[in-house]
Amino acid sequence: MSYQPSLWPVSVKAVALDHQSRVLLLHNERQEWELPGGRLEIGPPSGSNPADHSLEETVERELREETGWAVKAGTLLDTWIYEPLPGRRVLIVTYDCTVLTPNTPPAVSHEHSRAELFAEHEVPRLTMPDGYKRSIAAVYAARKKR
Repeated sequence: MSYQPSLWPVSVKAVALDHQSRVLLLHNERQEWELPGGRLEIGPPSGSNPADHSLEETVERELREETGWAVKAGTLLDTWIYEPLPGRRVLIVTYDCTVLTPNTPPAVSHEHSRAELFAEHEVPRLTMPDGYKRSIAAVYAARKKR
């Protein structure tokens, strides 16, 4: 029997702030808040759907699909491993993203039950993985230095 390496799913997420400096979060089926974004697509062998060529391209595509927001990926914030369900681990990659459509209300895709905007002081009390909270805090800290 030949060795079959396991593959890690990679999820690329955005910290995206609206024109009032509120962070966009999505509510998922696990009753948690999460950053918008999604999986790095390798594309089917047929080539019918193009593969993502970069993590930045992935996060920009995912934001359009999930929320209707156009964003430009900026600084890589963090990478960490998350286990949303026992035995299922995902590599999470977060980016600070500039929202190109800051006055557009976010849409809610079929993947989530709600999309909401939160002020910085509201984030610590939310039910969400600590890795997301770290990335959000890093964006707010960087913007205060500017």
